[in-house]
Amino acid sequence: MSTVIGVFKNSEAAEKAVKMLREKGFGENEISIIARDEGKTVKRDMEVGGDLGGSEDITDGTAWGGALGGLAGLLAGVGALVIPGIGPIVAAGPIAGVLSGAVTGGVAGGLIDLGIPEERGKAYEQHLKSGGILAVVETSEDKVQDVSEVLRNNGAVDVESHGGENF
Repeated sequence: MSTVIGVFKNSEAAEKAVKMLREKGFGENEISIIARDEGKTVKRDMEVGGDLGGSEDITDGTAWGGALGGLAGLLAGVGALVIPGIGPIVAAGPIAGVLSGAVTGGVAGGLIDLGIPEERGKAYEQHLKSGGILAVVETSEDKVQDVSEVLRNNGAVDVESHGGENF
């Protein structure tokens, strides 16, 4: 398996790419999106003492990501968590579970599990810090080129593929 990752400048372009990937037969268990949450995530049970501070993991389904726009409806497993050094992020797809276990290692730590070298993971963290949206697609070797083209054709920059393991 390989991991293809690309950076989008806005959620509309990322949403269009995800729709195209879904139309090409890629499932929600293959596609993930990560975005920095600019205060748009709502925790439905906040009135019972919930708190988004610290490194609390709220990937239990009680959150939705406004930062992801329509992407949340296209992918399963939407969750939010706070990553030290980045702040609150929202993730949709299988990566949400991977990142919830890697809070102390940040996004770069979670991406290492997918075969992305640490230095590239740190570069992707920087993209997140500056408002970029990461699309992460775990797929077979024979589909890497197709995924890369869809991401690039929809405005993704810094598109790369890496060998890795399943989510």
